Amino acid sequence: MRIYNSQVREKREFVPIEEGKVRMYVCGPTVYDQIHIGNARTFLSFDVIRRWLIASGYEVTFAQNLTDVDDKIINRANEQGRTSEEVASEFSDAFIEQMRRFNIMDPDIRPRATKEIGPMIAMIKSLIEQGHAYAVDNGDVYFAVRSDENYGEVSGRKIDDLMVGARIEENEDKRDPLDFALWKGAKPGEPSWPSPWGDGRPGWHTECAAMVHRYLGTPIDIHGGGGDLAFPHHENECAQATCCWHVPFVNTWMHTGMLRVDGEKMSKSLGNFYTLKEVLDEHSAPALRLLMLQTHYRSPLDFSYERLEGAENSLARIATAVENLRWAANHVEEGAAVDEQAAQKLIAATEAASAEFEAQMNDDFNTAGALAAYFNLVTEANTYLEQAAGAVDEEAAVVCAASIMGAFAILGIEVPIREALDLPDELVGLAADLVGFEGDGIEAAAEALLAARAEARAAKDWGRADAIRDRLNELGLMVEDTNAGARIKRA
Repeated sequence: MRIYNSQVREKREFVPIEEGKVRMYVCGPTVYDQIHIGNARTFLSFDVIRRWLIASGYEVTFAQNLTDVDDKIINRANEQGRTSEEVASEFSDAFIEQMRRFNIMDPDIRPRATKEIGPMIAMIKSLIEQGHAYAVDNGDVYFAVRSDENYGEVSGRKIDDLMVGARIEENEDKRDPLDFALWKGAKPGEPSWPSPWGDGRPGWHTECAAMVHRYLGTPIDIHGGGGDLAFPHHENECAQATCCWHVPFVNTWMHTGMLRVDGEKMSKSLGNFYTLKEVLDEHSAPALRLLMLQTHYRSPLDFSYERLEGAENSLARIATAVENLRWAANHVEEGAAVDEQAAQKLIAATEAASAEFEAQMNDDFNTAGALAAYFNLVTEANTYLEQAAGAVDEEAAVVCAASIMGAFAILGIEVPIREALDLPDELVGLAADLVGFEGDGIEAAAEALLAARAEARAAKDWGRADAIRDRLNELGLMVEDTNAGARIKRA
């Protein structure tokens, strides 16, 4: 397995720190509003990376924080006349709800900044004692960037270059414009906690370093987040951790590409800003996952509702192929002459798709290439069913369907399969009324209706064929003519 390490800017063979185990941390959201689809793209990417590591046999420990104290939360609370705790609680719950709707697995560890004040204070005290941080009169504490000779290695930036054109917080209390806050002295109306430097709250960059060290230990195997976090957030995390504990912080840094909407940067001012909730209220989570995973996680992703509709259609096509394979396997015509050569070709295509899927996922989690392998297999399966008609090889059809479902399950994409027997009990009475059916099984009733319809069509008795169709429609059912034969299903 090869993974692109953002710090060294190349793919490298993945070797876990502890054989068979992976410790992984992904920065979570600042909980002051519903997350947007750009955030969701990052969380999806690392969900799939985690799923593939598990599928590859690794024991993965996955941690993701919730930033529940921050300037953005305080500002939103003040705007709404609420407390910061109320805002953070509401949107923490909202984030967890939307992640579950999006089929993102819960983290093994989900620390919240407000519950980790003690470990953060301990880390800051150690940094001050070692000469890497300093307190000022107003209760703020800053990290001395130039005390870290390796500062800039995560993002590939040089300290001298940062002074030109970089967004630097101007503050006369800081010894150097590049220094960043580890602790912020209390201000009226803001949440605060006691510390050796007076009441206050942690700086944003402080929490993740302390949480990683407490829950996963350092170094960890993988640290991930959106590309916009590489600098300054991840750079500052790494500086604190390595200066405090004098061990490497992260073996592999991973960052996702940005999301654009209809070719433009997503922003509220352009009217193209979408939250995950509003997208999932209109479209299925599997289709959105499919759309996003058709682009490599490091590449820019162009989102549009037109592309999302296309993903819905692709998902339906995949589901239909699997349904048809299963149906064909369960309805092989007695005495049918199976084309063994065609069956072996389908099995070979299935094995090739599985191998290509694995190869693409092991090549820096290339979900785009992995999905392409199975899109090709769906085409192969449809061709096979069309040529075989009712004379399919049961094993080939079952193996192909299982392989498709297994691959999409690894990616967390739930293929919307409608089982053939998901039919109402009223079908038995309808078959008795229309064709004199005297059995007692739903599937047998369906077969009797289909046989009667086929006979009517063969005799060009369109009135009778249409009557069967219309009565089925009244029950919310339809007849689907497939390459493997006709079947009744819900409309």
